[in-house]
Amino acid sequence: MNIISRFQRSWQLFKSSLFIIARNKQLLVFPIIIFFLTMMIMLFFLAPVVLRPTGYSYASVQHWQAISHSLFTQSPDAAAGNHSRAGLTPGAMVYLAFLYFVSMFFATFFNVAFYHEILVALGGQPVSIIRGLKFAVTKWKAVLMWALFAGLVGLIIRQLEERLNFVGRIIARFIGIAWSIAAVFVIPIIVCEEQNANPVALLKKSAGILKRTWGEALIGYVGLGMISGLMLLVSMAFLFGALAVSIVLKNFWLLGIAGLLWLVAMFVLSYLTSLAGQIYKGALYLYAASGVVPEPYSQEMLDSAWKFKKS
Repeated sequence: MNIISRFQRSWQLFKSSLFIIARNKQLLVFPIIIFFLTMMIMLFFLAPVVLRPTGYSYASVQHWQAISHSLFTQSPDAAAGNHSRAGLTPGAMVYLAFLYFVSMFFATFFNVAFYHEILVALGGQPVSIIRGLKFAVTKWKAVLMWALFAGLVGLIIRQLEERLNFVGRIIARFIGIAWSIAAVFVIPIIVCEEQNANPVALLKKSAGILKRTWGEALIGYVGLGMISGLMLLVSMAFLFGALAVSIVLKNFWLLGIAGLLWLVAMFVLSYLTSLAGQIYKGALYLYAASGVVPEPYSQEMLDSAWKFKKS
């Protein structure tokens, strides 16, 4: 697939996903609500650590020093001579692991709620944020089991990447890519499965759907990256043009305004592209699991969702 064909395909995917968003505008605010809910939950779990009584005022330096001493420890670093190396206390490591799995649980929970409504939207029905969250509550067992399993696998892969040599890190990176591909449909499966909460079975089913629909030789996901890349290039041309005009006119307020507009535009583009990619993935699941091609996607778009090894 040449560059022009890839761009045309990415543009068609982007337009198709934007059509779904335009028809269901609540999908635009769903990720924002999820973000704020996640921040509130994480602050709730962090508050007992940073706001626990230390005998000092919360506004005092001594309070934060006491908190720091309870979380971090200093140990001699033989490689650095007389210098010491900071590390986490055992209690802090346990609590950090707890926060990691809590974050995995709520990330999975909100993804289940989000994908439930994406699949509803792809079926031509109106979206409801409250309904999505209520539905995720009914899947709490599958959410918990998958969060624990995926969190453990992610932790193992990260440790392998950090501790192994160069070749080992490359192998660990490929393991991570294979894991990401195999697990791509796990969240939609959780949404659509009635009872199954076994994370290994969910992973096998996700990988089985991929294998059955696109074959064994797939090596990567073809999404909307071409659109993002081209927009970035165009935006950089805009910035360089603004810089040139600012230099000629000796008015650098123009460059500041252009820079602010560029940041806003890049945020909006990134947000829309990410949301469009999630909707596209939902369409892929419907096609792979049941053969349904949701409008306005085409079978050709969905068939070319993955790139393959050359035989």
